[in-house]
Amino acid sequence: MSYDEVEIEDMEWNEELQAYTYLCPCGDLFQIMKEDLKLGEEIARCPSYSLYITIVYNIEDFLVDSDQNRRNKGL
Repeated sequence: MSYDEVEIEDMEWNEELQAYTYLCPCGDLFQIMKEDLKLGEEIARCPSYSLYITIVYNIEDFLVDSDQNRRNKGL
């Protein structure tokens, strides 16, 4: 069972990790990569603890972003 449901807007983009993050009660960060979100993944896990959260987001927002990047690169 998920520890919590978190809106993607409440998460932070971590440039170093290249992932969306959210503070875990253990002090580490729940993490999920943008590529995972594009594939429909909705679970962010804490690398230091057994908890995970369910991410609430609109997959189309990430698919549009991916399509836009391809068009900008001429693909």
